Formats: sequence, structure tokens, C-alpha cells
Amino acid sequence: MKNVTLLVDVQNIYYTTREAHNCNFNYNEFWAEATRNRNVVKAIAYAIDRGDEQQRQFQNILKAIGFEVKLKPFIQRKDGSAKGDWDVGIALDAMDYAKGSDVIVLASGDGDFDLLVHKIRKDYGITVEVYGVAKLTATSLIDSASKFVPIENELLLRTRRNQKHNFLNAGT
Repeated sequence: MKNVTLLVDVQNIYYTTREAHNCNFNYNEFWAEATRNRNVVKAIAYAIDRGDEQQRQFQNILKAIGFEVKLKPFIQRKDGSAKGDWDVGIALDAMDYAKGSDVIVLASGDGDFDLLVHKIRKDYGITVEVYGVAKLTATSLIDSASKFVPIENELLLRTRRNQKHNFLNAGT
């Protein structure tokens, strides 16, 4: 059985899935697919903490699935922009866990990770699978991965409201 490490860029996955599919990412299905016939070394979901109750409930769901949830505080700048990305944290953990893994699974469409994915594949000789929304994932990241898995179909969590909305808009 191969050892796998899962690393999820929660903000990237949330926003790209919402923009492209108008629904949420199915973390349960992702876990089932990415860990099938594999031993989980580590699973980390990287998120921004705004301190609201709905977000805490979501974080508890991630923990119940099996993820460690790492949080950074949401920082609102004076100019109205916001800060709170996990790129460096994800990169450091990827390098650390690559040593004990046969497969790294990265859920993100952020092209900044293409160098990381290339380096892990080259230096550790392991497989790196990238999950992302196809039309919103950087081509350089897709090209650097051993395997790209588009977020679609079963990896989408469609509520009845989304299905009704999609049905109503299908004719327009």
C-alpha cells in the first residue's frame, strides 16, 4: 500500500469551485478518491480564520473526515485588500512530508506551486497528483504534476438549491 499525504489549499478550492461550478467541493468524496488503497501519512487543510460559527462548523467537518486544520488569521489591510495565503506553509509541509510519502496530493489551482511540484517529483522521485478546477488551474501547475484530476462530477457537492438554480438557468 502506498503512503499518501493530502494538502488542501481551502481558500483556492472554495473560490475556484464556486466560480466555475456554483457549488462546493465534496471533501468526503475527495478523501475517498485520493486515499483509496493508500495509507494516509498526513492530511492537512490550510484555511483562513475569520472567527465565525459557520466556519468553525466547516473546520470541525474537515477534522471529522481526517484532516488536520491549520489556520491563519484573516488580515484586513487599511486599503481594503486582504491577506491570508498559505503558500509558504503548504510548500514547507509538502517538502517535509514528501520524505515519508509515495504520493503527494495537492488540491489547489495556484500556479505558484508549479516549482514545488516539479522539485518534489525531481528530488524525491514521487508522484504528485494535483486536484483543481480545470479552467481555473494554472497550466504550469497541471504540466508539472504527475497527474491532474479535474474537480467535477462526484467531487462537487451540489445542494438541491444549486440543482434547482442550475436547472432554471440551463435554458438561458
